[in-house]
Amino acid sequence: MSQPYTPTPRTRLVREAERAVYDREVAYRILDEGFLCHVGFVADGQPFVIPTSYGRQDANLYIHGSAASRMLRNLKESIPVCVTVTLLHGLVLARSIFNHSMNYESVVILGKATLVDDPVEKLEALRLLSEHIIPGRWADSRQPNERELKATSVLRVPIEEFSAKVRKGPAVDDEEDYSFPTWAGVVPLEIRAGEPINDARLQPGQTAPEYARQYSRRR
Repeated sequence: MSQPYTPTPRTRLVREAERAVYDREVAYRILDEGFLCHVGFVADGQPFVIPTSYGRQDANLYIHGSAASRMLRNLKESIPVCVTVTLLHGLVLARSIFNHSMNYESVVILGKATLVDDPVEKLEALRLLSEHIIPGRWADSRQPNERELKATSVLRVPIEEFSAKVRKGPAVDDEEDYSFPTWAGVVPLEIRAGEPINDARLQPGQTAPEYARQYSRRR
C-alpha cells in the first residue's frame, strides 16, 4: 500500500526531480532488497563515509559494528548522519557519452543515530540484521555470548527524513544523435548467488541449507 511522504527542504530532489519517489513503501522495498549501506558523518571536522550492513524494522534502521570503531564511537554521540543505499540494475549506454547513465534505485536517510542500550532490543536488532542479510541463518548459528555483545554496538537510525530516487528505462539521446552509428542500449546487472562452497572444517554429514542454496536478494 502506497504511503506518500512529504519531503523536507533537505530531501527534496532538485536535479532530475522527475526521478524522485516520496513514498515509504518504495523506500522500504529498496531498503529490504539491499543489505549494504554507506553511513556518512563528520568527526573532528573530517567527513567519513563507512560501508556497513544494516537491518530494518518498521521505521527504524539498525546498524552495528565494533564498539571500538571510529564510526560507532562517534555516532553514539547522536551526531548527524546520512545513510545511503543503492541498488544498481543496469548500465545505460547512449549514443553520446554525455547521455550515458545507469538504471538504479536509491534511498537517502538523514537523521541522528542513537545507541541501543536495552539488551533485549540490542539482541533483537542483531537478529533482524542477520535475518535481513540471509533469512534462516540466525536460528542455525550460535547466539552471541556476553563478551561478543559487549564488544558490539548497535545504533538505531529513525527513517523520518528521507527520499528515494529511481532511474529505469532505455537510453535518452539528443534527437540529432539517434543517427550516430554506434550501439545503444542497456546492460542489465544483478546480484546472483553461486553454488555454496563448503568450509574446509565442516562437520561430517553437514550440507548447505536451502536458504544458502536458493539465496536471492529479490524480495
